[in-house]
Amino acid sequence: MRKKIIEHYGDTDTILFADGFDDCIIGFEPDLWKVVYSRNKCVDSMESDGMGTVDALEYLEFNTFSAHFGDKTPIWVEDFKWKEVQ
Repeated sequence: MRKKIIEHYGDTDTILFADGFDDCIIGFEPDLWKVVYSRNKCVDSMESDGMGTVDALEYLEFNTFSAHFGDKTPIWVEDFKWKEVQ
């Protein structure tokens, strides 16, 4: 998806991507010029790297979802494909 966004909208100088989460991209918001990521796919990505669900959520909430990098900060959406946390 990252490659398609760059081909269609421009290069990485004008679009801000979150490093390590290319597989979590679900779209692009052209009016705001922002990449759109699935929060749940990000959690799944962290879990596949060996982190537990609760730890992944805590890490992402603090370090990723709440981070602000200016006008081009990505959008992190809830897609409501929740798993039951045990």
